[in-house]
Amino acid sequence: MSKILVTGGAGYIGSHTVVELKNAGYQPIIVDDFSNSQESALAGIESILGTAVPIYRIDCGDEAALRGVFEAEKDIKGVIHFAAFKAVGESVARPLDYFRNNVGSLLTLLAVMPDFGVENLVFSSSCTVYGIPDALPVTEATPTKPASSPYGRTKQMCEEIVHDVSAAPTNTLRTILLRYFNPIGAHESAKIGELPLGVPNNLVPFITQTAAGIREKLTIYGNDYDTPDGTNVRDYIHVVDLAKAHIVAVQRLLDRKASEPVETFNVGTGRGNSVLEVVHAFEQASGQKLNYSIGPRRPGDVPAIYADATKAATVLGFKTETSLADSLASSWKWQQTLAKK
Repeated sequence: MSKILVTGGAGYIGSHTVVELKNAGYQPIIVDDFSNSQESALAGIESILGTAVPIYRIDCGDEAALRGVFEAEKDIKGVIHFAAFKAVGESVARPLDYFRNNVGSLLTLLAVMPDFGVENLVFSSSCTVYGIPDALPVTEATPTKPASSPYGRTKQMCEEIVHDVSAAPTNTLRTILLRYFNPIGAHESAKIGELPLGVPNNLVPFITQTAAGIREKLTIYGNDYDTPDGTNVRDYIHVVDLAKAHIVAVQRLLDRKASEPVETFNVGTGRGNSVLEVVHAFEQASGQKLNYSIGPRRPGDVPAIYADATKAATVLGFKTETSLADSLASSWKWQQTLAKK
């Protein structure tokens, strides 16, 4: 089994990717400091797989500790780097924390990997690098504009760092940047899913918590955008589909099929849905009526963005499989499982 280090492997996307890596015949190694995740995810992973996955409880920005992981594990073949803070609104309030954590952890990782001969990196990027695009859908060739939030800027900076490192004369690093859109849903077993700490920053967990009575009501941030119904439009991709994209990317790197040192792919469904569309789709999928109201716009939010997923389909060989309705149904099943616990 090829060992793949997964930073932030106990997080939402990370935990689902760990499961898919193992199912695909890899040996995932988790690094997570649980600053933005919960240890209960480990039990869920183990229950799904029927075996424990090695876990190192360290900060990815701690160089000495990270070196210790590479020394202990030996012969790691690649890294999937998720470890980062991820909330747009929170990044506006805490920009320094986002720069220190998101950019700092990548710098540390890039400093350590060459010393252990690890040349393959899949980087968790984001559609926020496009800023507010002039045209939709966005392709990988769409110019990146000023990001609308510090979170988006950290992803832009990280992409630039990877390109600069890869351009160095002695570079051996090969990287795939996956720019993904809005992950939703949960594993079909309902043993892992999105576990926001405190009040959710993302739409779907706030929807499910409102339906479950944990939140009094859902606030929709703005209905005066230049979109069909005035609410934000996003590309919502099921988290297991997204996890599988990482496995395809890892295999592409290990097979040395990458056409250049840094490749970039949008990972989305290619469809845009408004916040109100998601609300109504959830009501239909779950049978639950939602209490919601319209509030002011939220700082840092982009009016509308969704992917052109052609390159991922034709070059990477990846397509999404799960509908919006099924994704939302899995989110509701996950919320109901949490309620039983």
